[in-house]
Amino acid sequence: MESFHEYIIEYREQLEKGAIKKAYRGLMEYIMDLRTHLKNKYPDYFVSGSIYYGYMDMTYFSFFPKSLKVRNLKIAIVFIHDTFRFEVWLAGSNKQVQQKYWNLIKESHWNKYHIVSTTKGVDSIVEYILVDNPDFSDLDTLTNQIEIESLKFIEDVESFLSKN
Repeated sequence: MESFHEYIIEYREQLEKGAIKKAYRGLMEYIMDLRTHLKNKYPDYFVSGSIYYGYMDMTYFSFFPKSLKVRNLKIAIVFIHDTFRFEVWLAGSNKQVQQKYWNLIKESHWNKYHIVSTTKGVDSIVEYILVDNPDFSDLDTLTNQIEIESLKFIEDVESFLSKN
């Protein structure tokens, strides 16, 4: 196993090449633009004031309707760096809410989306892959795909909750 020092040397070498820095900056700018697009297009939705940039593991922001806010639930649009994909997550505003809705979904056997196996150490209740291996050469199409799939996910969650 390499030491922290060896990782830092590699990190510095990669940054000096420049591609990682430019790619990361471009990715963060795209996510900021996506957040702004959704905020402007859906003024009745709650959109987080900031983006969680993470530790190059995940980057996300919240985007959800009032119907979920009143239940202390939220939706996160997440970029997972390791798997290189966009996901949408249903999450609770705190661990108690998360556990409550995880139990409800588990007990109802709703299996339209992936339900996490446990809420311990996990930030989500339900997860869905929006775009696997996104094509960043056409940002408008990517944004449209993320928007459509996120809205469908939200609609499905709202429908489930209205019946349960």
